Amino acid sequence: MLQISDLSKSYGTQGLFDGISFVVGRGERVGLVGRNGHGKTTLFRLILDEEHPDAGTISTPTGYRIGHLSQHIRFSEGTVLAEACSSLPPNEDHIDESWKAEAILHGLGFTTADFLRPPAELSGGYQVRLNLAKVLASEPNLLLLDEPTNYLDIVSLRWLTGFLRAWRNELMIITHDRDFMDGVTTHTLGIHRRKVRKIAGPTRKLYEQIIQEEEVYEKTRANDEKKRQQAEQFISRFRAQATKARAVQSRIKALERHQHLDRLEDIKTLDFLFRAAPFEAKWLLQAEDLGFSYGDGPRLIDGLSLSVAKKDRIAIIGKNGKGKTTLLNLLARESRPQAGMVTHHPNLKLAYFGQTNIERLSPMKTIVQEIMDTDPDLNQTAARSIAGTMMFEGDNALKKVRVLSGGEKSRVLLAKLLVSPANLLMLDEPTNHLDMESVDSLVEAIENFDGAVVIVTHSEMVLKAIATKLVVFDDGAVTVFDGTYQDFLERIGWADEGGPVQKKQRKTSRAPEPAAVPQQNRRDVRKLRADITAERAKAVGGLKTRIAKLEEDIMRLEEQVKQDNQALVQAATDGKALAIRDLTKALREGKARIDELFAELESVSAEHDARSREFDLRLEELAQL
Repeated sequence: MLQISDLSKSYGTQGLFDGISFVVGRGERVGLVGRNGHGKTTLFRLILDEEHPDAGTISTPTGYRIGHLSQHIRFSEGTVLAEACSSLPPNEDHIDESWKAEAILHGLGFTTADFLRPPAELSGGYQVRLNLAKVLASEPNLLLLDEPTNYLDIVSLRWLTGFLRAWRNELMIITHDRDFMDGVTTHTLGIHRRKVRKIAGPTRKLYEQIIQEEEVYEKTRANDEKKRQQAEQFISRFRAQATKARAVQSRIKALERHQHLDRLEDIKTLDFLFRAAPFEAKWLLQAEDLGFSYGDGPRLIDGLSLSVAKKDRIAIIGKNGKGKTTLLNLLARESRPQAGMVTHHPNLKLAYFGQTNIERLSPMKTIVQEIMDTDPDLNQTAARSIAGTMMFEGDNALKKVRVLSGGEKSRVLLAKLLVSPANLLMLDEPTNHLDMESVDSLVEAIENFDGAVVIVTHSEMVLKAIATKLVVFDDGAVTVFDGTYQDFLERIGWADEGGPVQKKQRKTSRAPEPAAVPQQNRRDVRKLRADITAERAKAVGGLKTRIAKLEEDIMRLEEQVKQDNQALVQAATDGKALAIRDLTKALREGKARIDELFAELESVSAEHDARSREFDLRLEELAQL
């Protein structure tokens, strides 16, 4: 386990932590959340002893191993597989466990042919994946992952979700992908106002708790301020009257004893709207029979046709390196197809956020200058207002691009998109480098945009929130799917996951015809499937019922806690001491019970998932017969 005690850290006048303490217990998987710049990565660096705290201690048991996803690329072995195997923990029985490394490499998107390649030949993204494979294979006591989703495609991310759910040691993870975090963690640790708060449960529960407590604090502060003003008015009015001297002194002493509650500082949030340009026709853009490849390389896109209407929300999804960004460049007419054509309507107004656009920012220009470059008619006042929307307030808007972080440069690009009205947004991985709150604001801005959106993203949360049509790169082909991402998972699924795609072959010449199965064998298989399904229902059904009951109890208790919080505010306003005491006790007991139920829910859910996986594997093996 990891124990942090009374930890403080500052950089100059900027304080990150002020006497924080928490424990990561045995087997806990903790999601670390907080705004960009509030110290999440710094906390990891302190745990890794790459930086030193101003005060406090970080302690772990003797022999406790900490592993982390390093961005530093240093390989010593001749092949990808040998490099991954080099981090396997020592095996006293001398059993070959290279299969573990192979399974992890496959899950992270490496092919068997990649295993024999020198690591130096890999792209930068795949070199980071190899680093991730090494740290996963090393099975540390505590695994630290800082934004692993930035280097993974959607298929690898789904595999990593399953892998981390089964992780038996401790885990701390930083990610802007809320669904991914909530899908793998048992606890949430939030950095907020230079303090930390840790709860059992998902991010939503933590944020709701913070909001409720700050509402209570602000109402209590306002009530205290009102009473303080009344006391000060009494003192000022009667200070000179001898008959009121005792009462005046009593009020003065009461004010001195009473703790003054400061107003909470405002925390800035990315909050913006894309400006929509009018468009009256049916199609903004049409692509017909597109084909493209790089040099003598494989055909990335072959025979693809796609039309984009005014209200479309189209997501381009698939593994990295298969052509998603290439397709976006073709649709934007920044690249020319080798076959087919892309037609833009004369009234199309395109706003394009591309992965390589950061490189087009001028290092020596300020943020305001970059924004003004987008529209020559934009004055400095308007540019600074837009910069403020992107959280570059005051003199921060005059920073030069060269001193900005990757996340800040992404916000500059988003700011440039806000300057001119558009009726089509093209967004290539816009959530990279944004924190959770900024991703939420981006999704809301996309939902409110009165135009079309074409987006490349690996975030399943974003896909589920906005996509109504998909362009899918999978299984050696690119196809258009008319439906939501959930529809796609249920009706087709990813080829690597062996899901519904095996039962309903896609319309592609690359898919081999299934071999004929004798009638008798099919009857035997159907009977076995029925037996396994019945056994699964019996084994898993009771666990599902228990999960539903726990969730119902948690929701009921959370509602009661919410009501008690409201009652506590009213009791504090009315000055009812007995009610405050009883309600405070009830809140403490209610929250403790909720934490107990969440811990039980996690245990039962883990058992349910494990049993379900057992039966899924048996059914998948049966499907191969």
